[in-house]
Amino acid sequence: MFLVYNYAMNDSILVVTTNDVPGYEVVKVYGEVVGVLVRSRNLLSNIGAGLKSLVGGEIGAYTKLLSDSRIEATERMKKAAAEKGANAILMMRFDTGDIGGSMNEVAAYGTAVTIRPVK
Repeated sequence: MFLVYNYAMNDSILVVTTNDVPGYEVVKVYGEVVGVLVRSRNLLSNIGAGLKSLVGGEIGAYTKLLSDSRIEATERMKKAAAEKGANAILMMRFDTGDIGGSMNEVAAYGTAVTIRPVK
């Protein structure tokens, strides 16, 4: 089983979390591609989230922030792959972290390749 990310902005690049795509062969490897994004919430959102954390439950503003950040980081990674001439990204992963306690960093990365159907 493999996971495919297929977002509307750049549908020409197939993105999978596996080492290969069943029924396809890798014909060229371009190397690692990365999409990085750093975002922060505004002060009012941070205060609201702090209050919400006192009573527990999901903090919707941060969930949306992280979800949107992952999509944007993936699109940036796909753009980097397309610029190298790739038509797929294998072994895609996410990495996240905090910067300064108020910003969130999301990196999407994988290996840019050209694949074709096995004959």
